[in-house]
Amino acid sequence: MTKVHPESVIPPLISSDKQRLFSDRNPNPVVLAVWKKSLIFSCDGFTVFDTKGNLVFRVDNYAASNSAEVVLMDASGRPLFTIRRKRASLTDSWLVYDGETTVNPRFTVTKHVNILNGKSLAHVSTTGSPKNGNRKSVAYEIEGSYAQRCCIVYDDKRRRVSEIKRKEAVGGVSFGGDVFQLVVQPEIGSNIAMALVVVLEQMFGGSSRRF
Repeated sequence: MTKVHPESVIPPLISSDKQRLFSDRNPNPVVLAVWKKSLIFSCDGFTVFDTKGNLVFRVDNYAASNSAEVVLMDASGRPLFTIRRKRASLTDSWLVYDGETTVNPRFTVTKHVNILNGKSLAHVSTTGSPKNGNRKSVAYEIEGSYAQRCCIVYDDKRRRVSEIKRKEAVGGVSFGGDVFQLVVQPEIGSNIAMALVVVLEQMFGGSSRRF
């Protein structure tokens, strides 16, 4: 069977509890193999491997009809982020909460609708706090084409912090769009980068049965 996980000399992923929004622990990018499939039968989801083939992240949606909430978990099933669609919003926006909480979202991801900038897919803003007058600030911009599995995530300094890339064929076998690579730079945690992939699937998955 063709291997799904990437073969690379890049060091393995650091544990999720050590990942932070801005981290200088790992001077090299992390490469993950993302498989748009749940390991649990009859579930929609994602399965994510590191360079050694170890399970890193997973999404298992038991209720395919519920497209309003998704939970990103680590390999052991511990919730990392709860991702919910923002209700009563004029835009296609999703809220990203830490763990299983649904109070005080960490990020808001809003689908870009400006036709004058065709490259932009979405922007990610941090939640305001009383300290800054509840003002939100843009943390990331996502550009490219999710359908083509070719996306770049830029931070507020216009640094390329994460990329979605098609996985190259191995032995003449093409993976299609269900298996792709997620390249994560040290400036963003792999868990956050994967959470953004989950949101992009919600916005641009193009399936009538999105999870």
